[in-house]
Amino acid sequence: MATLKRRPRDGYPGRVLALVLVIIAALAAGMVATGHTKPKLGVDLAGGTSLTLTANPAESSAITPENMNTAVSILHKRVNGMGVSEAEVQTQGSRSIIINIPKGSNTQDAIDQVGKTAKLFFRPVLAEQAPGGAPGMGVPPASIKQQFDTIDCTDAAQRTDHQASPEADTVACAQDERSGAYAKYALGPVAVDGVDISKAQAAIDPSTNQWQVNLEFNGKGSKSFAATTGHLAQQDAPQNQFAIVMDGQVVSAPAVNGPIAGGNAQITGTFTQEQARDLASVLSYGALPLAFEKSDVTTVSPQLGGEQLHAGLLAGMVGLALVVLYSLAYYRGLGLVSVAGLAVSAALTYSVMSLLGASIGFALNLPAVCGAIVAIGITADSFIVYFERIRDEIREGAPLRSALQRAWPRARRTILVSDFVSFLAAAVLYFVTVGKVQGFAFTLGLTTLLDVVVIFLFTKPLMVLLARLKFFANGHKWSGLDPRSLNARTIRRSRRRPTEPTAEEA
Repeated sequence: MATLKRRPRDGYPGRVLALVLVIIAALAAGMVATGHTKPKLGVDLAGGTSLTLTANPAESSAITPENMNTAVSILHKRVNGMGVSEAEVQTQGSRSIIINIPKGSNTQDAIDQVGKTAKLFFRPVLAEQAPGGAPGMGVPPASIKQQFDTIDCTDAAQRTDHQASPEADTVACAQDERSGAYAKYALGPVAVDGVDISKAQAAIDPSTNQWQVNLEFNGKGSKSFAATTGHLAQQDAPQNQFAIVMDGQVVSAPAVNGPIAGGNAQITGTFTQEQARDLASVLSYGALPLAFEKSDVTTVSPQLGGEQLHAGLLAGMVGLALVVLYSLAYYRGLGLVSVAGLAVSAALTYSVMSLLGASIGFALNLPAVCGAIVAIGITADSFIVYFERIRDEIREGAPLRSALQRAWPRARRTILVSDFVSFLAAAVLYFVTVGKVQGFAFTLGLTTLLDVVVIFLFTKPLMVLLARLKFFANGHKWSGLDPRSLNARTIRRSRRRPTEPTAEEA
């Protein structure tokens, strides 16, 4: 007849410890498989450029959280469209946006792109003055003729945004990508707003093997675009052209061959791959709900960033060394448990941060390093709470295994409450602050969660295993659990059978 084995009094700590090892191994495998074996560094540590854009609309009432969030989303897409996938774009305060661009080959291009922050419009061409002072084509309307005749596009001061109103005629300049010469245009009222573009993508025309830009409009944009192209197709040059105007400058002025319905269109020309992608980026992400100006541009050299990272790591190592020395001096053998726990916590934190950099773009900045240093104290505090509860039970005369059973419920409650308060503070700090302070809050919250994992899945089961060793069970003077050094009472003998669980254990 089969017998039913009683569950061990102290559970299966070996299995729990094996689970921790499996988790660490899985995270390490994920790091190797994805190639992200190090945490991603922020601009202040890796070097790069920090750009501050300040909203400066005609009406201050336009600065709303909704418009600011929309601008952040568009700017983030615009920078990513330039190939700078590690850039950070976030609001700061009520009217500023911070863009952190890591050091790289596309940094200057990205800065130029995000600087183009005005609204995007499609305007019909009324007249054109070709580059180099060639004879003009078309006749500008009387309302802007004098301005058209006198403006000098070679003068940077005159190449400003002359768009007084979307409903009014205007003058704009354009620079030839190859020669660098400037042309100028007389443009009619806005026919299609850039916000009505749902998608713009650079692609190769299979029939000509040339780069082009494919456009898709939303419902409103499709109707406006079809009506306007139908009208322009019947005009002679240059009045059959559609000018794409952003930040007061003509980005492109393609000719219209016929009415374009269905919400899809192609902009063709002698585009290079880079030119086509730049134009697609402008069309996709150019229509911001607010006007911005660059209020600050700060560049951090990789050398300075490396020095700050070195200083942060040095501070962390000093703090860790002090905690280890204190643990070994005060808790002796138990101090080795805290050292092992800190090592496990460090391994989990490092691997999780590395994978988060690849998955959600988390970048480790200097405040985040500070958060990790603070986390050393939080983790050590959890060890101290548990160890002191155990030592209190031993002072009352309980043997080690009983002390562990009685100390854990009380220590568990204290640790969970303490970690909950720390996590709540980190969450509040993350959501109510902006900029780099969020890095501190994110790291503090992450390490607080990992502290719960370490204390439950590593420290507690490890103590159960160590309690089976004579060195700790008999209270050796170097174990940190010596009853005599703790002034313990006379050890009480248990009247129950060793295999009989208490009500609390059951």
